[in-house]
Amino acid sequence: MKTVEHRLESPCYVVSRAAMRMLVCLLALCPLLSVFAQPNVLLIMADDLRDFGGAFTKEVVKTPNLDRLRARGTTFERAYVQYPVCNPSRSSMMTGLRAEQTGIVGNDMPLRQKMPDIITLPQLCKDAGWQSQAFGKLFHLGGGKNVEAKQRWMDTGRSWHTAQAFEVTKTGRKLLEGRNVTGGALKWCQWGAADGTDDDQPDGQIAATTVAMIEKLGDTPWFIGCGFMKPHDPFIAPKKYFDLYAADSLKIWNDPADMTSVRKDSVGFGDYGTAFAKFTEQEWRELFRAYCAGTSFMDAQLGRVLDALDNGKLWDKTLVIFVGDHGYHTGERQWWNKNTLFERSCRAPLIIAGPGMKGGQTTRSLVEFVDLYPTVADFCGLKMPHTAAGTTLRPVLVDPAASIKDAAFTLVTRGDKLHGQSIRTARWRLTRWSDGETELYDHDTDPEELHDVSAHHADILAELTARIQKLPSFTSKP
Repeated sequence: MKTVEHRLESPCYVVSRAAMRMLVCLLALCPLLSVFAQPNVLLIMADDLRDFGGAFTKEVVKTPNLDRLRARGTTFERAYVQYPVCNPSRSSMMTGLRAEQTGIVGNDMPLRQKMPDIITLPQLCKDAGWQSQAFGKLFHLGGGKNVEAKQRWMDTGRSWHTAQAFEVTKTGRKLLEGRNVTGGALKWCQWGAADGTDDDQPDGQIAATTVAMIEKLGDTPWFIGCGFMKPHDPFIAPKKYFDLYAADSLKIWNDPADMTSVRKDSVGFGDYGTAFAKFTEQEWRELFRAYCAGTSFMDAQLGRVLDALDNGKLWDKTLVIFVGDHGYHTGERQWWNKNTLFERSCRAPLIIAGPGMKGGQTTRSLVEFVDLYPTVADFCGLKMPHTAAGTTLRPVLVDPAASIKDAAFTLVTRGDKLHGQSIRTARWRLTRWSDGETELYDHDTDPEELHDVSAHHADILAELTARIQKLPSFTSKP
């Protein structure tokens, strides 16, 4: 009996008991610590999906499944991409590096051509034992009809064990209504209400194969990329999604008469600007309806994937990240595209849900897409293979009022001789062009960035210019 009593009162036992109490308290205070050692990672991307604002509001667009995901996770209302074009943005996000660092500033070059040895986000998990599968558009899709080239663009074998892209079916190509609103001047600027089912379109097939893989992998830890193609142009979706939006019920965006004009390099440039300048209210309204229809179509496919998590009871062991690859103008400043340094182009949707996380949270904390790589590494317990430009979002997921940075940065280029860099703080957006021209917008009074106030705030201009100049160097070609 003495022996037993002595063992119970031994210092080792007392320390162990105290440690256990501390561990229980920590787990109670911070549920994000009690996650699976190898959580699944589901990265869902939508193509050209903007965040809310302007005429594109929660009251107008119907996204019940995005709402469903928001109820389970944290919605980031101020998340910014590092380059507002598909390939540069995705390359930046997948490496955790700024576009100034990757050197990818267009849709004409796959990541590996610039960075052959970089370890991408899905590759980090794949090499650590996760099953890594991609369906649809995660990296930019290129290569045309060359099968080997397409696989290189998708980074099959390096980032993913397998990767698949999808095509519209013959039935899905039949348009029941629609037209090119530029008369053919811009081939991509077409909308159409398509015949067939959801699975006659690539996004329906992407949802179906994603669900099948989730069911197939079972308890094997996995990293699945589900890359939807919509609402990207051409603005085509099954007809039933157009039926959700009566054209005469939609209010389009109208720029105010006192809006500050800006240089053509900022917005309104090239053949796009020429075509958009000819639009009447009819063209803007048709495109807006088609964009809303495409968004609702994508949302329905998202719902199929979320159903798979419900059915497999996978929410308590899956980190779910939903992003749009950049923002999009839907008429603001007479522009129907991305590739500007305005808020509508730089800010993009971001929702994160996962084991132990509170649902229904919204945060106004500034974050960047370069933060996603270190966030996944953090939650998966993996060491960063290189120094990332961002930082983990864990503090904000624990406390939406927390702040991990005071600014976000975005780059665009205009050919070989000009580039612009933009800094977004809680109050200000400064855009500085490489020839020295600037634009400054005060979000406290002007959230739509309609009035350039750079002439009235020399101190802010100097402070934010100094911040931009501390970014990794980027030089336009002479």
